[in-house]
Amino acid sequence: MRSTEEIVESLRDALGGVGVVLPSLGVDPVTGASDEPFALVDLGRCNVRTAEHLADVLRSLPVSAELRARVRQLNRDGRGRP
Repeated sequence: MRSTEEIVESLRDALGGVGVVLPSLGVDPVTGASDEPFALVDLGRCNVRTAEHLADVLRSLPVSAELRARVRQLNRDGRGRP
């Protein structure tokens, strides 16, 4: 299993790959320093232009029925929630 820091870096790279930069992206300091097995990722704050760009990028991505089903399953399994 990858560390929380590695996952945050992977997310940063993926977002950067589509031109989105979330300046405050990082590991939540409270859950990252606790015994919580799954620290929270703090997506942080961004300006309105970045939020709009992120929404545009997400809307432009093709989303198959298979992907939607996979995301629903992950959420049901609790892997999509803290």
